[in-house]
Amino acid sequence: MTAAVEIFDDLAAEQDRIEKLLAALDDEAWTSPSAAAGWSVADVVLHLAQTEETVVASVGGISLAEMLPASVAGMTTMDQIMDQWVCAERGSPAATFDRWRRARRVALGALRAADPATPLPWAAAPLRPTTLATTRLAEHWAHALDIVVPLNLELPDTDRLRHVAWLAHQSLPYGFALVAEQPHDVYCELTAPDGVTLWTYGEPHAESHITGTAGAFCRVGARRLAPESSGLLATGPHGPAALRALRNYAE
Repeated sequence: MTAAVEIFDDLAAEQDRIEKLLAALDDEAWTSPSAAAGWSVADVVLHLAQTEETVVASVGGISLAEMLPASVAGMTTMDQIMDQWVCAERGSPAATFDRWRRARRVALGALRAADPATPLPWAAAPLRPTTLATTRLAEHWAHALDIVVPLNLELPDTDRLRHVAWLAHQSLPYGFALVAEQPHDVYCELTAPDGVTLWTYGEPHAESHITGTAGAFCRVGARRLAPESSGLLATGPHGPAALRALRNYAE
């Protein structure tokens, strides 16, 4: 129960930080290009609103497919589906901001109230509420980077990244499958944002290791930083492949 409360509280804290950041933007910033190809800042926030509404639907037993507009018919990848969904529902920055603020609060409440043992329908596979909350924190953090980087705003790394790093490590079998590799054990030893604390994931006796900063690790998993530019050290027979395969989200 303590772990569940922690991820829900940390998700709320991350969203609070993003809400404060968004509230300070003017209309020019809202309509400016984000780091997400083809999307404005408002488009990024709309995407977050749509996916938070999907969380609410999921808790109610409604699948993503049932949520999507007819215009996504024929889209074959998750990126194409999400892009078309945004295109179909664009609104004013103010309306988009209000939509996300409402959706994120309702979604968090739904996740807190959901049966912790019952997996909920989601993109790649059903997830328990705590794991779904972790994916929501990872997605909000990654898309916040898409907003702040082009606007030259600050978004300091926090210890909430431990959830994102855990998710990336847990998702390694999925990542290996995407690049047609067999899954392998990989031990990750990451330096937390405080520069002192070490976060470890996996078995220390694994042949393959990834070491470096948690911020870089999470950015590689979010596909916001190239492995070769990350400063992360990948060793052993499968470390480099694991770094290339790292994912914080489903494709």
